[in-house]
Amino acid sequence: MAPETIIEPTTRCRLILCMGPQAIENCDAAQLKDILNAGDVASVIFYPQDRDESVFQKAVEPLVPVVQSAGVAAIIADDTRTAGRVGADGLQLGQDPGELTEAIEKFSPALMVGAANVKTRHNALVLGELQPDYLMFGKPGGDIRPEPHPKNLALGQWWSTMVEIPCIVLAGNAVESVVEAAQTGSEFVALGHAIFAPNDNAKIDKNHRSAAQRVQAANQLLDEHAPPFELLPE
Repeated sequence: MAPETIIEPTTRCRLILCMGPQAIENCDAAQLKDILNAGDVASVIFYPQDRDESVFQKAVEPLVPVVQSAGVAAIIADDTRTAGRVGADGLQLGQDPGELTEAIEKFSPALMVGAANVKTRHNALVLGELQPDYLMFGKPGGDIRPEPHPKNLALGQWWSTMVEIPCIVLAGNAVESVVEAAQTGSEFVALGHAIFAPNDNAKIDKNHRSAAQRVQAANQLLDEHAPPFELLPE
């Protein structure tokens, strides 16, 4: 897949899936194919968390082609070597400007390069000057509550009205949290635990038990509630 997949223009925000070690280990190629066929997904971010590099690479290697064959961008977080070895479309780093600069110089434009876990307006502006492909407010694995973190919502709304570089807002661990994340005006909303380790107390999950059903439900919510980009205030 071409790196431009993540920034393809649409009339509403698009869904991004975050897969950590447990989700990666519990999801085979056939299951992932079903998940990606269930609804619109812009990209899948694979993140290692505390996994050894070699273990992480071995786990994601068979899944990256499945993602790409579905017309979805495969992004590797926090592991430049694995990103290159598995033929990923993109690389996601943290909020360190030096690391981001080095990655952009080394890998762009062959790979998308983005930054996650951006915590302040100042840091966002510093990183934005480096011209990454996107910024993510929140970090993969940080969706520990049903609702999105208020700081991520505030930053996403501010950024979306100020800067053309696309942003991702991390939603909560309940599928319906995509609605609040989408209302920031961000180009992308990310779900992780809501898809792969759902909160049993979340009302929508009681009717959507499989990961594929939850992707379908998330897209339906975005269709119904995400603000159309052309109607957003300047």
